[in-house]
Amino acid sequence: MTALRGWGRTAGPILHPRPGAHVRIVAAATAASSLVHLWLVMGNQHGLWLNLLMLAMVGVCLPCAVHIWREGRVGSLRQVMACALAMTALHAYLLLGTASGAGSHAHGHGVSGVPADAGSSAGGLLAVLALELTTALLAATLLARLRRR
Repeated sequence: MTALRGWGRTAGPILHPRPGAHVRIVAAATAASSLVHLWLVMGNQHGLWLNLLMLAMVGVCLPCAVHIWREGRVGSLRQVMACALAMTALHAYLLLGTASGAGSHAHGHGVSGVPADAGSSAGGLLAVLALELTTALLAATLLARLRRR
C-alpha cells in the first residue's frame, strides 16, 4: 500500500510548515482563472482553437491549484507561474490584435469586434492580463520566499 501513496502527485518537495495564506491565495487565483476559462469554453464564445487552448489550460492549471492548496508543492508553483506568464503573453497578443483592428485575429471576450466595442473588449483583456500577472507574481514571490529558508 505504501508504494502507491505518492502516485499522481506533481514532483517537488512539500512546503513546511503547512501552507499559509500566501499559498492559499495562489491556489485560489489559479482555480478562479481556470473556472472562468472553463465557463467561457462552455459558453462557446470563442473559436475552436481558443476553446481547445482554454481546455488545455484548465487541464494543466486546475490540478496544480489542488496540489498547491493541499500540499504546497514547489513543482506545482513553478508550473502555475509558467502557465500564468504564457497566458499573459497570449492575452497581450490578443489585446494587440483587438487594438489594431486585426479582424479575424482580434479577440473580444464575447464582444462582436465592432469598433465601438473595442474599448470594452480591451478593458476586459487588460483585466485578464492583470489577473494573470498577479498570479505569476504571487507564485514567484512564494518560490523566492521558500528559497530563502
